[in-house]
Amino acid sequence: MRILGIDPGIATTGYGVVEATASGDKALTFGVVLTPAGLALEQRLLLIHRRLADLIAEFQPEACAAEDLFFGKNSRSAFSVAQARGVALLAAAERGLAVEVYRPIQVKQAVASYGAASKQQVQQMVRMLLGLAQIPRPDDAADALAIALCHAHSYEALARRRMAEERMRLAALA
Repeated sequence: MRILGIDPGIATTGYGVVEATASGDKALTFGVVLTPAGLALEQRLLLIHRRLADLIAEFQPEACAAEDLFFGKNSRSAFSVAQARGVALLAAAERGLAVEVYRPIQVKQAVASYGAASKQQVQQMVRMLLGLAQIPRPDDAADALAIALCHAHSYEALARRRMAEERMRLAALA
């Protein structure tokens, strides 16, 4: 399964495409979409959308995984991150990709087997799991790869849960 991982942000949106197979996981590409601070918000969002749409067209992922939003004290920056996440999810939806959203603790648990893992521990595990010579840079790209890996490691469990929910729904209708 080919998965696009997205770490949304208005200034920097991280992306990573992972090919997950029974024999292991491989990074196909990773990087960041940078938007200039002086550019109008709608133009920044357009840049993010276009770059992600281009990546989806080029790498043809079957699924998309994004990080859930964390609302801290700065609501203004949280809203711009939410808008960036929105255009990222729009790019995925336009191509018919299923999207899963993961909380940071889920990503850490899936990648480092420890929900309170440090950023450095997660990045080191991303490097090891993908067989990379170095930790992916910048941090947002490493985070996006971690999100894609989280989905790869969670996909079968999600599919089983959905099947069970569908069976329960059908049983309730009978």
